[in-house]
Order: sequence, then C-alpha cells, then structure tokens
Amino acid sequence: MARKRTCLATLAVVAALGLSAFLWDRQADAESHVLKGSKVVVWKDFLGVNAQFLWFAPERYQKQIDRLKALGLEWVRLDLHWDQLEPAENQYQVATLDQLVGKLQDNQLKSVFYLVGSAPFATTAPAGAPYQDQYPPKDPNVFAKRMALLAQRYPSVDAWQVWNEPNLLGFWRPAADPAGYATLLTATAAALRAVDPNKPVVAAGMAFFGEMPNGQNLFSALGALGVASLNTVIAYHPYTQLPEGNDPANLDFIAKTRALNQALRNSGVQTLWSTEWGWSTYTGPKDAQDLVTLQGQADYVVRRLALMSALDYDRTFLFTLSDLDPRASVRDQSYGLLDIDANPKPVYTALKQFLEVSGPTLTPGDPPTTDAWPDGLFSIGWTRADGRKLWFFWSAQGGNAHLPNLASATLYDPLRGTQTPVSGTNGLTLPVKPNLQILLWD
Repeated sequence: MARKRTCLATLAVVAALGLSAFLWDRQADAESHVLKGSKVVVWKDFLGVNAQFLWFAPERYQKQIDRLKALGLEWVRLDLHWDQLEPAENQYQVATLDQLVGKLQDNQLKSVFYLVGSAPFATTAPAGAPYQDQYPPKDPNVFAKRMALLAQRYPSVDAWQVWNEPNLLGFWRPAADPAGYATLLTATAAALRAVDPNKPVVAAGMAFFGEMPNGQNLFSALGALGVASLNTVIAYHPYTQLPEGNDPANLDFIAKTRALNQALRNSGVQTLWSTEWGWSTYTGPKDAQDLVTLQGQADYVVRRLALMSALDYDRTFLFTLSDLDPRASVRDQSYGLLDIDANPKPVYTALKQFLEVSGPTLTPGDPPTTDAWPDGLFSIGWTRADGRKLWFFWSAQGGNAHLPNLASATLYDPLRGTQTPVSGTNGLTLPVKPNLQILLWD
C-alpha cells in the first residue's frame, strides 16, 4: 500500500522561490548557451526513473518494468513509508515489499530505496495533529535501526536514501531543521554502513536547489554542520517551470546548476545525483506547476535531459515512470512516462527516440561550427560510441543556423518522430525550432 504523495512544493515555498506563470515563447533577445559535457555519459547508468510499483498489482508493475527496459534503462528509485511498513511497533508489513524486491532482481533492475516519514509510535507530532508521519522521529536512532533492518533484509538493493525533501513542510514539520536532519543522517549512515560499508548511502533529495522558506539554503546549513564529511551521495530535485529555468527573461537553470554543483564539489562531495525532476500533464485546477500539455511534457523532458547530460551530475532520476491513481494529488497523478494502464504517453515515445538516436554512450565533443544562428540558441555537442558526431540544439526564437563546414547530415526531431537527410553545396542551413532537434553526421 502507498499513500497519497505529498505535493513537491507547498504554495508557501513556491512564493518564497518567486515562481510565477509565464510562457516559453515570450523570451526576447536571449543569450545563447554552448555546453560541452565533462565526462562520458552511459545512459543506462546516468538516467533512472522514479517508480511507484507498490501502488500497483505485480502484473501491472511488470508491464511498467517492461516499458522501462524497452528504453534501455535499468535504475529505479522507489519510496518506502515507515508508518506503512510498521503501523505498530515491531509489527512489520513487508510481504508486498518482499515480492517487489524479488521482481527487481528477476528483471535485473538496479534500485535505490528511500525511507521517509515517522511511524505512529515514533513521531514527534503533537497528539491529534494532522500529518503525523510528516514529523521527524523522536529518536533518530530508532529510524536508523529500521533502515539497517531493511538493508539486512534486502541486500540486493543497490543504494539507500535517507528521507526525502526535508526542506519542505510536507516532509519535515513543523519547519525545516538542518541540525535535526543532520543528526538523522549521521545516525542512519552509520547504521547502514555497519550492514554494508561499501554500499552507497544517499542523503535526502532536497526540493528545488535546497532552498528553505526562511530564505536560507539547507545545503549551506548542512555544510556548516559537517555533513559533507559523512561522504554520502548528495542529491537534489531541480524542478523548474521550464527546462531552462523559471523565468523566460532569465533562463538560469544552467547558471544555478553550475554554481550549486561546483559549491558542493568544493565542499568535498564525491557523488552528486538529481533524484527527481519532471513535469506533470495535469489539467487543473492550477497548482504550483503551470499547466503543460502531453506534447509539452515530451518537449520539456528531452530538452532538460539534453541539458543535464552536459552538467555535473553523476546520475539523474526522472519523475516518474507511471501516472498514479487518485490517492495522489491531482498534480502528482500525471507526471508519468506511461499512463495509468502502462501505455506510453508522448513523453515516453520522445524519450525513446532521443535515446535511440543518441546511442548507449556519449563522449564529450564539439558542436558543429556555426557562422549564423538565432538568439537564445542552446547548443550541446557529443560524439557517439560509433564515432559519429551528435548535436543537440533548440531556441525559443526559432530561425535558422548555418553550418559552413558540413555538406550532409541527418536531422532528427524526437518530438515528432521525424528523420530528415539534409545536404548543401555551401554548408548546411538548418531550421532551428523551440523544441529539441538532433543532428547526426560523420
């Protein structure tokens, strides 16, 4: 059993972050961005998905697994709620989890599980208060012991993550508490490493870029508390309204990501993940995320993935594999690559084409030489495993780009599923669209 998933952002946090409604096509006179990756990207290691398999019967989530494997991917991130696993002290309900972990092994999937929330006997919630599980536990060592018991029972799980989004009210009441989370993480990391010292321990994925409603940043606060010395994987959830940022007049996703990732690396972080990001196709009433169509979700996901591939992440997890039923909030029901019946949504099809054109492995490479291009061009160069050159590109402005040194290539549009040979006697002139296109040449 799984619960209604708490919204990823409360309206108070959204207001604190200054998010607002806007349209991608209103950007004007935008700066162009030329990116180059710093390391090899192996998609099956780099890209995973969140999955709520425990929401579904095994025959249904097996269909979801089959769809995931058809993408060539193998990492999944799954949520566990302590109050569901142990509704009364020392009375465990793990039969469905036992079955799921066996299914993951049978399908050769790699997994990271996170445990979040307090069991009824352990919560610090005031008596009678709503959202009892959303308060931290009275004794962090009891939580740590439960995670260690899970690690002992399920040695096939590849990594364990400690809590989720503790900078949001919906996961840590009555307010974000850096010292409280640092204590919980320290105790739990020690308990998990006593079970298996070589298995990764992942700190909670922070909502957005680690911001707290009081204007402080939880990463900075945890750094001051010495959390980096624990040598855990560090993670955050860079949800934004657009793939390139929140405001079309200031597309700052690249700048914010580079600044945060560099600060984390400078503090000693060895492994850096993004354990959630994505867009919902909910149709309203409007919540924190602007309304996005099915095609818009497909467009946004492949654009964001192209950006993240060239930024300093070691692994990312798209949210999420499947749409959910009404136990989730209206917005959280519709983030899936698949619909509730495991049928592909347009985002699944676009992602599949994106991965097929990219091939299994990409090595950092230079984009083609351009002597004319539209404002606001996003340009990312790679080399495929077969030695062919690859270019991801798009611009909100639209227009044309001229590539003087190329005579022929193939142009792919993963959103529309098209493949077009292009050639020219005086270089190539290509249409640049607001959605991602991929150019492939020898």
